[in-house]
Amino acid sequence: MVTERPGHQEFESARSNLLRIREALDATIIGQENLIAELLIGFFAQGHVLLEGPPGLGKTHLAKALARVLGYKLSRIQCTPDLMPADITGSETLASGRSDLHVLDFRPGPLFAPIVLVDEINRATPRTQAAFLEAMQEGHVTHMGRAYALPKPFWVLATQNPIELEGTYPLPEAQLDRFLLKIHVPYPDAETLLAITDLSLDEEPSDHLAPLLTSAEVDGILALTREIVIAPALKHAAVNLVVATHPTRPEAHPLASTHVRYGASPRGLQALLRGARVAALLEGRAHVALEDLLRTTLPALRHRLLLRFESEVDGMTTDQLLNEMAAECLSD
Repeated sequence: MVTERPGHQEFESARSNLLRIREALDATIIGQENLIAELLIGFFAQGHVLLEGPPGLGKTHLAKALARVLGYKLSRIQCTPDLMPADITGSETLASGRSDLHVLDFRPGPLFAPIVLVDEINRATPRTQAAFLEAMQEGHVTHMGRAYALPKPFWVLATQNPIELEGTYPLPEAQLDRFLLKIHVPYPDAETLLAITDLSLDEEPSDHLAPLLTSAEVDGILALTREIVIAPALKHAAVNLVVATHPTRPEAHPLASTHVRYGASPRGLQALLRGARVAALLEGRAHVALEDLLRTTLPALRHRLLLRFESEVDGMTTDQLLNEMAAECLSD
């Protein structure tokens, strides 16, 4: 059976709706256009997103604004070391039936929402992080041997503070790999800070946002992104970039051989291409271009490279390595 490509009107409608969301968020979160674009890329590529940045930069505010413009319920989980898996997945409570017998009913936890904001996920213990891992990967939670399906769509937006280390549990590589994108939240410049005082000194602008799209329109964007064309040559270029990050491979980039312990996983390749499709849609293209791959290289791969200890001590970062590798592997 042959699947028809989306028509021009369908494509323009989906792009217009996506731009409406971006414009609303740009007007609410001042000076973070790049952050907002990357967040939309992650969400409409149907992946989970990890935001990393110091406190007070509007990460929670951005999540609330996104949920409001999409018209989805937002559930917030504040992670602490004493947070237990049952606190997020749900638990059984004693309920009285019509007879004299008592029955146990499962009461869903805060994970049962379309958009889940997990604040400071690195403060949760490994046991609770594992519960998040199952939900993100499998789309369900397990309680007392029984699986309970999570709503669809289901997105996790997690935050972590890179400054504080005391009382934290760094995410293991296996769980980091479950996040489609890792986005750095930059500190605003002086001009942006001044604009923030005019916009949100006494209240949060996201409190006044109304849903812009119906669930059918959101589904339409999600479906159309799968139809964005990726040429074989660009797929090969993306593969070459991912392979170049592995220090033991013959195709390894010299920088990887010197500075990298482990390279990006195949899931990183999928994240790179899925994100590039949404980036292309944002730019009004029905096909992926090299600039779309370059646009998603850092958020898709930065958390999937492990540097050597010596390189970290010398101040080398995964962003520096990926920028140089991408400039060579993704050139015309």
